[in-house]
Amino acid sequence: MTAPPIRAAFDLVDHHGREVTERTYRGSWLLVQFGFTSCRVVCPRALAKLSAALDALDPPPGLVVPLYVTVDPERDTPDVLRAHLEAAHPRFTGLTGPPERIEEAKRAFLVFARRRPDPDDPDGYAVPHTAITYLVDPRGRPAHHWPDTRDAADITADLRRLVLSPPPDAR
Repeated sequence: MTAPPIRAAFDLVDHHGREVTERTYRGSWLLVQFGFTSCRVVCPRALAKLSAALDALDPPPGLVVPLYVTVDPERDTPDVLRAHLEAAHPRFTGLTGPPERIEEAKRAFLVFARRRPDPDDPDGYAVPHTAITYLVDPRGRPAHHWPDTRDAADITADLRRLVLSPPPDAR
């Protein structure tokens, strides 16, 4: 699989309230997933799968930084993201920000997301979105991506090949 045709760029706030950009994480591989904390099926499944892949890989601290970028900044404040991720997916750092900065990040990663009415949601809406996980190399270059259909074992195998034994120019 070739590198995704994205621009791995963002200017957001992490779930501790710190301003971050893609440059904040230079020197680490980034595992980037877009989603939202009120998602009932796709996002929890994706986070569980990625957590399992990272558990199996067991990379040294700082080698791989998993990021969960919200597509629902109205509900997903830093506090909401922190509580959600620390409870079930503590390896992940949540990213949020003003809607215009979320839109910029979505454009950079070619993520589609649109709010739509959902009578089953307590707030009355859901945010269907692109379900792709992106891998960004330590220099900030797109390196790989996985559709939602890939399982944890496949992702782990790819991460072993790309992250633990990358070609010299990816380090």
